[in-house]
Amino acid sequence: MASKVEHHAEQLGALGHPVRLAILRFVVQAGTEGAPAGAIQAHVDLPASTLSHHLKRLVDAGVVQSRGEGTFHYYSADYEALRKLTSYLWEDCCKNGGKGTCC
Repeated sequence: MASKVEHHAEQLGALGHPVRLAILRFVVQAGTEGAPAGAIQAHVDLPASTLSHHLKRLVDAGVVQSRGEGTFHYYSADYEALRKLTSYLWEDCCKNGGKGTCC
């Protein structure tokens, strides 16, 4: 099992690409039902194979979830994972400086 640092580093690495960040923003804005792959493809204007690569990276990092309905694939944000990631980034913010500069 990966440590918390390794897990979050993988998530941040997945988000560290402009296309994947655009995909995440799009599926977050789509809400809990998510967005179909075709709508995501139209939004980011990529070939299906390239989009598939980016979606797989986001799913493997645990920040996006996938579900199939018939021949359609929908992608949605894993809001709990994103909350944990952002909480991790902020958890020690005020402890070290004590000046409240970031809280």
